[in-house]
Amino acid sequence: MSERPVHGGRLNTAARQWGIPLDEWLDLSTGINPVSWPVPPLPLALWQRLPEDDDGLRDVIRRWASLPDDADSLPVAGSQAAIQALPRLRRPCRVGIPVPGYEEHAHCWAAVGHEVVPFTTNTLEQQLDQLDVVIWIQPNNPTGEVVPPQRLLHWHKHLAELGGWLIVDEAFVSSHASQSLAAHTHLPGLIILRSLGKFFGLAGVRAGAVLARPELCQQLDQLLGPWCLSGPTRYIMARALEDERWQVQTDQALQLASARLHDLLGSHGLPPAGGTSLFRYIRHEQAAPIANALARLGILVRLFEAPLALRFGLPATESQWQRLAMGLIHPEVRKLSQVFQRQT
Repeated sequence: MSERPVHGGRLNTAARQWGIPLDEWLDLSTGINPVSWPVPPLPLALWQRLPEDDDGLRDVIRRWASLPDDADSLPVAGSQAAIQALPRLRRPCRVGIPVPGYEEHAHCWAAVGHEVVPFTTNTLEQQLDQLDVVIWIQPNNPTGEVVPPQRLLHWHKHLAELGGWLIVDEAFVSSHASQSLAAHTHLPGLIILRSLGKFFGLAGVRAGAVLARPELCQQLDQLLGPWCLSGPTRYIMARALEDERWQVQTDQALQLASARLHDLLGSHGLPPAGGTSLFRYIRHEQAAPIANALARLGILVRLFEAPLALRFGLPATESQWQRLAMGLIHPEVRKLSQVFQRQT
C-alpha cells in the first residue's frame, strides 16, 4: 500500500522542524474557514448517551441541501469517512481521478485493488468509455477549478448507462447552489459528498454527509456500522446547518476575504492561478523555497510538488493579515517571488 497522503495543518510537525513554538505560527495551510460557526454549550446528556440516528439530523441535511424526494442523506464522520468506504462497495474497476486533486481519493481506491486512472478536464471525455467510476472535486482542491453542472451531468449519464458512478466531492462548496449537483441526487449512480470542515470551519468535529439514492445510502450505512458520528457531533451539525443567517453572512465575508487575499498575493509577485472563497492557488517554480522562507517567519502555507504550487488559506484577524503582508515583503520571499515575474 502506498504511503498515506500528506495534508495541510500539520502544525506540530512544522513547529518541530523549524523550532518555532506552536502559538507563534500563522497557519494558512489548510483552506479551512478561520472564523468557525460558533459552537454553543452542549447539553450534558449528549456525553452520557449513545448517539441516536432518529434525532432528525437526516431531515435537517435534506432541507439544507435541497434534496429531491427520491434522494437520501447519510451523516458521516466527515467526507473522509465516505472517501475511505465507497471503494469497498464496488468490485475492482477503473476509476478516474483528477490531477492535481485531493490525494485521498486515489489512495483509498488504489488501496483496495481498483485501478486509478488520472485525468484532467481536457482529457476526460476521451477517457470515459474506459472508466467505471469518475471522481470530481467541485471546486477542485487545490486548483479551484469548477466544472459546469451540465457537463458533470453529461459525465454521469455516460457512466450510469453502464452501471457506473460519478462521485462529486463538494467539500469546498459553500452556499453556491449553482456549483452543486445535490438537486440531482435522485439519479442512480450520482453520489455527492459534503462536509462541515471547510465552509463552517468545523474540521475538528469530523462531520459530513453523503447525498445519493436511498439504496446507496443504506449500503454505505451498513458498511460503516452504528454510531458513525458521536452524539455531540450530530447536535453541532444539525444546528450549524439550520443557521441560515450565519451561512449567508459568512459566504459574503469569505468572498470579500478571498478577493483581498487574491489582490494581496498578486501585488507581491504571486498572482493566483485559481482558488475558492477559502484559499488561493499559485503555480510557481520557486514554490518550495518560498514555502520554506515563509516557514522561517512562522507562516505555514501548503506546498504542492506536482505541479509546483502553493496554497494560501485566509487569515482570521487584521493582525494576521498584516503579518502575512509583512512576510510577503520580506527580502528573501520578495526575491524568490520576483523570479516568477521576470520569467513571465
